[in-house]
Amino acid sequence: MKKVITYGTYDLFHVGHLNIIKRAKELGDYLIVAVSSDKFNEIKGKKCAIPDNERMEIVKAIKYVDEVISEDSWDQKIEDIKKYDIDVFVMGDDWKGKFDFLKEYCEVVYLSRTPDISTTKIKKELKLK
Repeated sequence: MKKVITYGTYDLFHVGHLNIIKRAKELGDYLIVAVSSDKFNEIKGKKCAIPDNERMEIVKAIKYVDEVISEDSWDQKIEDIKKYDIDVFVMGDDWKGKFDFLKEYCEVVYLSRTPDISTTKIKKELKLK
């Protein structure tokens, strides 16, 4: 079985999130999605509109997702790859090159983002109204 993992905040879930998850699942048989915890988002200087337990429930409900875990630190990726016996690590291409150090442990794939959609863009548009 080929296992894939991807990471994200998944705040204000939108079609861009769904597209990345769907395409990540196409790369293997089993998809684990790590959802950034509220504590980790604080460290990153991010504030989510939706609490982490609800974001995790939303992601769990997606048919392409086999398992959801919490992302609690930048450093846990190597540990997760080893713990879950991951074959493919997937991120959006806005992170291109940032996770190449993981190639020592598994294949690293950067997927193109869905044009004209992002959580940041949605938050900005909501503030304008």
